[in-house]
Amino acid sequence: MSAPIPYFEVHGDRGPYLLLMHGMLSGRSQWLLNLPALTAACRPVVVELWGHGRSPAPDDPALYSYRGYLDSFERIRSELGIDDWFVCGQSFGATLTIRYAIQYPERTNGQIFTNSASALVAAAGQDSSQSRPDLEKHAQAIAAGGLKLIEQMRIHPSHARNLPKEAKQALLADAALINPRAIAMIFRHINGSSVVDLLPRNSVPSLLVCGSREKSFTPGRIAAEQNMPHLEVVMAEAGHTVNIQRADVFNDSVIDFIQRHGKDSN
Repeated sequence: MSAPIPYFEVHGDRGPYLLLMHGMLSGRSQWLLNLPALTAACRPVVVELWGHGRSPAPDDPALYSYRGYLDSFERIRSELGIDDWFVCGQSFGATLTIRYAIQYPERTNGQIFTNSASALVAAAGQDSSQSRPDLEKHAQAIAAGGLKLIEQMRIHPSHARNLPKEAKQALLADAALINPRAIAMIFRHINGSSVVDLLPRNSVPSLLVCGSREKSFTPGRIAAEQNMPHLEVVMAEAGHTVNIQRADVFNDSVIDFIQRHGKDSN
């Protein structure tokens, strides 16, 4: 029996394909304010993490690993019948898309990412890994506590500030669909999320759209600038969710990047 595929949907009918991968406790609504503009220049492929939104929560632990996610992206690409695409990761999603672009440069026309403490946490002098007993204890607590415990997590959209009302309501609706068992599986099977050591291996055009108000991400931005070849950075007056808070800057920057690095532009 073939491995399952995360939920995905394709928007638009022209231009190159663009994989859009949201972060933890989010869903397809992460891109609500971006899709109308992006579909004028590309075909966004909106994917949801395992156990988020409309994606299943499979039992196979291997699917929750980084290797498992990269394989799932490859299955989606194959199902679309395309040779290459652009990729974009938001927050935790960037830990996946950056790995994908480094692992499969021949299939990646370019990559975009936003503020991601999880991807660049080592830049702040922190160790993103925890002991296996601590991770297992946390996973067990999430599995037992269910959505009530998940709602208490700092990254839950109910705690987000400065978001347009429409976007926040959509994020809350997606968060209500989260499967706690899948969140527990992530904690059990992803130990250490930093990509800082991988950055020098990047060989594709890259764009960081950075929310300048998230001061805790400054060391991560600097680490990317210093260690990631082929990187350009666009700063926006926004916090962590820059693609929502400054959708205009994000949309314009991504469209310009795709138009400059699409194969038709070479």
